[in-house]
Amino acid sequence: MTAAKLVRDRIPMIAAGRGQRLTTRTAEPGERRTLLRAKLGEEVAEFLDAQTTGAALEELADVLEVVYALAADLGAAPEELNIIREVKSQARGGFALGVVLIRDDGNQLDAACEEQGPKETSGQ
Repeated sequence: MTAAKLVRDRIPMIAAGRGQRLTTRTAEPGERRTLLRAKLGEEVAEFLDAQTTGAALEELADVLEVVYALAADLGAAPEELNIIREVKSQARGGFALGVVLIRDDGNQLDAACEEQGPKETSGQ
């Protein structure tokens, strides 16, 4: 028996088409975010364990699906999430250059980042 976990919406139909019987229920509104957070951890772990580029990309797509579901649970559309990402990227840069922090004397990095703008960019 498997512990309760969130699965993609069509999994019960796919399983039924293969002759499998699953016991499912719909998540209560108060538990949905908790289940999504657990699912995000599960998908990130699967990405970290992926052995091929194709498998890694499949897992990243799963991570993105869960991130979009979490954003929706917080009241944000994928487009809003991407705008927030773009604003942060413009202010602080992305990860394309591979900059590695060696040392942060006196936690000055945190203060410098906070000066770039508020952490919350929406009314949430």
